[in-house]
Amino acid sequence: MPFTSVNSRMVRAQIGPGQRMYSQRGAMLAYQGDVSFTPDIQGGQGGIGSMIGRRIANEATPLMTVEGSGTVLFGHGGHHVHVVDLTGETLYVEADRLLAFDGTLQQGTMFMGSQGGVMGMVRGQVTGQGLFTTTLKGQGAVAVMAHGGVIELPITPQGPVHVDPQAYVAHRGDVRNKLSTALGWRDMVGRGSGEAFQLELSGQGTVYVQASEEKL
Repeated sequence: MPFTSVNSRMVRAQIGPGQRMYSQRGAMLAYQGDVSFTPDIQGGQGGIGSMIGRRIANEATPLMTVEGSGTVLFGHGGHHVHVVDLTGETLYVEADRLLAFDGTLQQGTMFMGSQGGVMGMVRGQVTGQGLFTTTLKGQGAVAVMAHGGVIELPITPQGPVHVDPQAYVAHRGDVRNKLSTALGWRDMVGRGSGEAFQLELSGQGTVYVQASEEKL
């Protein structure tokens, strides 16, 4: 079920009989119709295995199951909202950036170190987002949150895209990531973790970058 943008910080979703969606708890702003909201304890579409994986991965952002027939407005904390439409590929996104998503999407977790090795683990320490990330795969829409709006940057085989880890929101496609240093180790003494590190994404896909480096 597609999301319709109301403004930069709010989206509208139409839900019908037999349909289901998931949202971050506290993300429902208003609704019309016969719609129910219940705490999700099954880990979303991934079932109990996904729930256990999310908890082990520290990706257990509380979700609500949304069902019924009506229209729901979603938003959270005044954050900007960006809609990603998936056509079978996988979206990699930090759990706390998820606002709402189609119940048809298969949800899981991925160990970032499996892509970036040791540097992938360092990324988790630098960004404070943990070593795992949430995955959503299939046909459907995902509404993600960000500071200051989101820009989509294409990732092509001709060259990787370098992103400040704090500005990273999500990515999709056949993409590999690793953390690289932008400065020499001596130059990094006394500096923060900002531009000292860069998240390098290579392959074929899209990366979503927020305008502000603030955390949610």
